[in-house]
Amino acid sequence: MLAPWDSCFDCATIGLSCGRLCKAVLLNLGSWMRIGMGYDVHRLVEGRRLILGGVEVPFEKGLLGHSDADVLTHALMDALLGAAGLPDIGQQFPDNDPTHAGADSLKLLGEVLRLVKKEGYTPGNVDIVIAAQEPKLAAYIPAMREKLANVLDLPVSAVSVKPTTTEGLGFVGIGAGMAAWAVALLEPMSD
Repeated sequence: MLAPWDSCFDCATIGLSCGRLCKAVLLNLGSWMRIGMGYDVHRLVEGRRLILGGVEVPFEKGLLGHSDADVLTHALMDALLGAAGLPDIGQQFPDNDPTHAGADSLKLLGEVLRLVKKEGYTPGNVDIVIAAQEPKLAAYIPAMREKLANVLDLPVSAVSVKPTTTEGLGFVGIGAGMAAWAVALLEPMSD
C-alpha cells in the first residue's frame, strides 16, 4: 500500500509550486490549521435576562451563570481555546473570580481572541448549534452572527449559528435549560 506522499498530487490549491504534495507538507498540515470543539449548558431561571450570541432575546426566563451566562458564546470560546491548545473558559475566567461577575461574554470572547492570536492563530470560520425549546430564535440569528463576526474580525459568512429544539426531550425539551455546541477552525496568522 502506498503512502499519500508516494503518489503525485496537484497541490496548487494550497500554494505549493512543485506540483507534488510531499511528506513534509502532509506532516505539517497541523501547523496550517487547527480545529476545536466547545460545549456549554446553562439552567433557565426567572429574574435573568436571556443573552445569546451577545443579543438580548425577550423571554420570561434567562440563563443562570456567573457572567451573563451566554451559553452560545461560552461554547464558542471553548472551541477557540481548544483549537489553540489553551485552557478552557473555566480556567481562563473562573466563576469564583468577582471580576467576572455579570461579565459581558462578548468582551470575554474578545479576550479569548487575544489569547488565540498570541498563540499565532486567527479564526477562519466558526459553526455553532444552540438547542432551546423556547423561545424561537430564528429572528435573532442574523444579529447574533453579526455581533460574533464583529468581535472575531470575520465576515458574517464565516459565522454560522443554527438554532434547534430537542423535540421535547431532555432538560432542554422540558425548558429547564439550554445547550450549545461550537466548532472553530483556526488558521496561522500571516507574518
